[in-house]
Amino acid sequence: MKDKRLLILILAALIAGFFIFDLGRFFSLEYLKSQQAALDAVYQNNPFLTILVFFLIYVAVAALSLPGAAILTLAAGAIFGLFTGTLIASFASSIGATLAFLASRFICRDMILQKFGSRLETFNENIDRDGAFYLFTVRLVPVFPFFIVNLVMGLTRLKTGVFYIVSQIGMLAGTIVFVNAGTQLAKIDSLGGILSPGLIFSFALLGIFPLIAKKLVDFFKARKVYEGYTKPEKFDRDMVVIGAGSGGLVTSYIGAAVKARATLIEKHEMGGDCLNTGCVPSKALIKTARLMNQIKHSDRYGIQSASAEINFEQTMARVHDVIKKIEPHDSVERYTDLGVDVIKGEAKITSPWSVTVNGQTLTTRNIVVATGASPFVPPIPGLDAIPYLTSDNLWQLKTLPKRLIILGGGPIGSEMTQAFARLGSEVWQVEMADAIMQREDPEVSEMVKQRFTDDGVHVLTDTKAVAVESENGGSVLVCEQGDETIRIAFDEIIVAVGRRPNTKGFGLEELEIETRRDGTIETNEYLQTRFPNIYAVGDVAGPYQFTHTSAHQAWYAAVNSLFGTFKKFKVDYRVIPWATFTDPEVARVGLNETEAKEKNIPYEVTTYGIDDLDRAIADSTDYGLVKVLTVPGKDKILGVTIVGEHAGDLIAEYVMAMKHNLGLNKVLGTIHIYPTLAESNKYVAGEWKRAHAPEKLLEWVEKYHTWRRG
Repeated sequence: MKDKRLLILILAALIAGFFIFDLGRFFSLEYLKSQQAALDAVYQNNPFLTILVFFLIYVAVAALSLPGAAILTLAAGAIFGLFTGTLIASFASSIGATLAFLASRFICRDMILQKFGSRLETFNENIDRDGAFYLFTVRLVPVFPFFIVNLVMGLTRLKTGVFYIVSQIGMLAGTIVFVNAGTQLAKIDSLGGILSPGLIFSFALLGIFPLIAKKLVDFFKARKVYEGYTKPEKFDRDMVVIGAGSGGLVTSYIGAAVKARATLIEKHEMGGDCLNTGCVPSKALIKTARLMNQIKHSDRYGIQSASAEINFEQTMARVHDVIKKIEPHDSVERYTDLGVDVIKGEAKITSPWSVTVNGQTLTTRNIVVATGASPFVPPIPGLDAIPYLTSDNLWQLKTLPKRLIILGGGPIGSEMTQAFARLGSEVWQVEMADAIMQREDPEVSEMVKQRFTDDGVHVLTDTKAVAVESENGGSVLVCEQGDETIRIAFDEIIVAVGRRPNTKGFGLEELEIETRRDGTIETNEYLQTRFPNIYAVGDVAGPYQFTHTSAHQAWYAAVNSLFGTFKKFKVDYRVIPWATFTDPEVARVGLNETEAKEKNIPYEVTTYGIDDLDRAIADSTDYGLVKVLTVPGKDKILGVTIVGEHAGDLIAEYVMAMKHNLGLNKVLGTIHIYPTLAESNKYVAGEWKRAHAPEKLLEWVEKYHTWRRG
């Protein structure tokens, strides 16, 4: 901080000195013309010293963003000639510009990122990808003041070496023009005469040429991708969507809503994983498990004796009844009524414009891949020799496992761990990492782990499953925990260590559509694959595996595919919420402390303990917290984590606030019904307000009240 202040003082003193002592008079065309003969004489007598002094003056003027660079470039031509003058002016201007760039970065970038970091993220991503290209374009167009370009670029993540090299090349054409004009100094009446309208127009054309060239390259690159494929003269459909999970359902619905002919193909059940094997059945099971836990702890509510015995077969029957009750929302009949052409069958992409299903070939302008993901099963020796369970098939269980192992400490593994423990299984949760729910802050993970332990779960972290073996007619999981080997006998094992995108078997390989290291399909910011008319959404595309994110992406895929000729939209991932439905629930939107530290983003933390909330106390659910990260000294919300009863519902207020750039002052000024859990959102805002109370102002207010009392 001291170094930064010192640099600011030095720069301010130098700039102030330039104006106080009217040094600008030496950087005028009239002065240069009047002193040309004298400067020529100095150069002839001391060429090397003259070049050095001139070079340093030029660097200083450019570095301090002072007026005079144009005159110095003319002077370079007038004194040193075209070749030497160009060499001196080119390197001096580039070095000076780079120093200004570095000063701007050192002094201002952190402050700008603190204030506008989230809004600048997309801009910085574009700079990371095309920064050199953008800089080269503006360097070629003299209508952009170069000193502004230097200062603005310093606020970005553009690498210093890239800035210097591109500036050196990009400013060369303009430098040559001015140096050449300087060789004819006597004929110049004004700086405006150098840059005639025709010359400016020529530079502008030169500047936009890279943009035009990029568009042409993209056009021909796209055409090259389609080489070897014959595009149909007519299309049966505007859009074919493969996969009827959340992403596919919403994409096809939007297509039909805007009167496009949209076809949706599904080879299994409509509704995808969320309805049939994921969100819906898991929440139905969690409800029963929570009820059993409440009965077990009924004494909290003054009930002397309450007991219940689980009928697991009926519990699972209820789960399937819940699925059946929701099924009509995602049914073939409903989507057919909405205007979507639904086909049950296995799709195969045979070209960028054709899909086969049930022996029929459909031609289409666009294809959207929404094939979801499947449970990943690690190659643990002996595992494939037993009928292990995953989130896909555990819903077929008829008997409650007496001894159950769950591999994985993520959201799915954690939800099922607690649910089965509360239903009566003896559960071991095995996680390789040093904590369960690794995406959350350590204290949040620890709160959930403590609740699991209270429910009788054996939570084993830093533990690696290495083999499944037979022993005494049963199965044993062999684990390594440090130097210790642990053997756990079990009746059932659920593998919940993650999910892999479904990218095999329906034509992506034949079209050579690339996938990323995590298995998701490689797409650009518009969700396009290497074929601009083939899109991907949902779990198969990443970067998030949430039902609501799939639906969010679906809008972009539908609009970009159907109307991208006129306007395309980049997917907005700025405000993505999620929740894990353990007890306590954990919900989050935006940054948590762990991520803020990893990304080196400055933040303040405000926390409100739900154990202080009236409604939570009344309900005997007084545990958890609301944790808000804000910009230092500001009420701008960077992220929120809520742990507690109905956290997944409570987080919605902050999702809305962050989406519409509302700060904690707005949350505090909003009326919340008493007594509700939602008041916790207001109270955490109150905690922030108290921490940022204007103490000096309050001292004067206190004096005012004292004076009023006499």
